[in-house]
Amino acid sequence: MAAFLIRRVATMLLTALVLSFIVFLLTNLPATLEVLAKFQGNNRMSDADVASYLARNGYDRPVLVRYGEWLGVVPGFVNAAGEALRCAPAAEPGEAVPRYCGVLQGYWGQSTVFKTDVGPLIAQRLGLTAKLMFWVMVVMVPLALVTGVLAGMREGSRADRGLSAFSILTTATPEYVSGIIFIAVFASSAVGLKWFKGTATSAADGITFENFTLPVLTIALFGAGYIARMTRASMTEVMTAQYIRTARLKGVSFRNVVLKHALRNALIAPFTVIMLQFPWLLNGVVIVEILFNFKGFGWTLVQAAGNNDIELLLACSVVAVVVVLVTQLISDIGYVFLNPRIRVT
Repeated sequence: MAAFLIRRVATMLLTALVLSFIVFLLTNLPATLEVLAKFQGNNRMSDADVASYLARNGYDRPVLVRYGEWLGVVPGFVNAAGEALRCAPAAEPGEAVPRYCGVLQGYWGQSTVFKTDVGPLIAQRLGLTAKLMFWVMVVMVPLALVTGVLAGMREGSRADRGLSAFSILTTATPEYVSGIIFIAVFASSAVGLKWFKGTATSAADGITFENFTLPVLTIALFGAGYIARMTRASMTEVMTAQYIRTARLKGVSFRNVVLKHALRNALIAPFTVIMLQFPWLLNGVVIVEILFNFKGFGWTLVQAAGNNDIELLLACSVVAVVVVLVTQLISDIGYVFLNPRIRVT
């Protein structure tokens, strides 16, 4: 197990390094840097003014050098006036400017939109999205597992057909459709059922049943249908296994057969699917956070992309990559513990 973990962690770090470079390259294309220069200056800047701005701020140098600075393995850029532009914001007033100032040193740069350090901003917004993801998982996972297990226990029954239809319906309805329906029915004065708030902005200060129910249900129902279908397929396969038939022939009650024999094996495949929901949630909340104006990670990502905030967009992309890799690692480890037939060396 130790060798397996070391290999996986090494692969994860290498993957994160490669993907972060690709994202850095894509966010530092010449056309993007030109837009950044005009955004910081004015849209009527000439080509010479744009080139001058890029040169003053070090954007005209090789991309590998700038990537090394952003990563923190190359000394920070010093302009003609002797100013270390990237590292200066990281230093306290009166403190010497550090020579290396990048992600490895804990400095993610300055946001051009929010005018603050990217690191604390990402941590704050990611914390808000983590609360949303937590309550989504609390609602989604039990609902999906119960639906899938009940449907798979008796394949072809009326309950199976009804629950399967419910799962397909929720999966086939995108979040932006169900979210609009929920707002129109439960938060709009036009229908009259003003049970909840149509926005979740106030949830950043304090989560309540009124301001957080609709965004949680919007995401949870979409993901629950997919997990329920996987659980139902896995449960159906397990219930036809030979050891289940043997247990029934020995007189074991149907309840004990399901709970003690079938359930653990049936949850192996859904466990992997559940772990893969975390990367999906981190990116899927973009639509819901914009729809309900919940200023979390997804909302911040949209603001960074829409306003050409390179440092903030880089940080959001790297965080998303790390979340995907970590959840895949946890999924692999959990799969080994759930399935004793798998051996790792």
